[in-house]
Amino acid sequence: MSQQQAMIAEPITFYGAGSMAEAIVRGLIHKSVVQAADITMLNRSNSRRLDELQQKYGVNVSNDAEALPRILQHAPVIVLAMKPKDAAEALKKLGPLLSDDTLIVSVIAGLTIRTMQDLLGRKQPVARTMPNTSSSIGLGSTGIAYSKEITDKQRQTVMTLFGAVGTVTIVEEEKLEILTGISGSGPAYIYYMMEAMMAAGIRGGLTPQQCRELTVQTVLGAARMVQVTGEEPAALRAKVTSPNGSTQAALEVLDKGDFFETVIAAVARCAERSREMGAALKEGIS
Repeated sequence: MSQQQAMIAEPITFYGAGSMAEAIVRGLIHKSVVQAADITMLNRSNSRRLDELQQKYGVNVSNDAEALPRILQHAPVIVLAMKPKDAAEALKKLGPLLSDDTLIVSVIAGLTIRTMQDLLGRKQPVARTMPNTSSSIGLGSTGIAYSKEITDKQRQTVMTLFGAVGTVTIVEEEKLEILTGISGSGPAYIYYMMEAMMAAGIRGGLTPQQCRELTVQTVLGAARMVQVTGEEPAALRAKVTSPNGSTQAALEVLDKGDFFETVIAAVARCAERSREMGAALKEGIS
């Protein structure tokens, strides 16, 4: 597919201008999927933030309460990227402004398609997504669930939107929470592991710069090995683990700390917390 074919010609409006919205916008512009002139970013009050985004990316920005309804009314694709606590009020006001074919793309954690449609007061085409912040460098991982009202053309728009900033996994909506536990919050687990590896190096007498370079390259190389060879992580691990060698000794220490099950428990708790937040959000709305 050529870059020209992949481009989204219709304007995209980001309702909310936080870090996730910026990560996606940065990726879209970097990959030339959407022209900066076709992107509008809205927030309620933070003019300094909007000025910063405009200068950085050349996008259109607005926090003018009077202009907001007109901008949203004419937007064919609206990406909901506001804070969950602001979502209910925003969606209730948004509903009457929409056309039947306005595509709603949500990156709000915990807000179900049903709740969004109830708040909008209409069976709007909705794509509920869970991207991660690696989208800003084109290496994101995004889970997507669609409402049944979505057309093939709208699916293609959503796929192009998030395919531009990484890989896309289509799941049934009830699987989005466990996906959040793996890819949505997953970068934080890897960063935490990297912090620990770097701290170990510093305690062992290496410089912070040496520790950083060694750790970053090791994590990058490990991920690429899985990707390039197509082998399972367990098989690759076995290849670097000689019997009674130093790697095996290290892994035994991790096993004593129940590393494997702890990671699984962390993913499960993340998914559970995501469900709890979604339930609290729904309760607060109803």
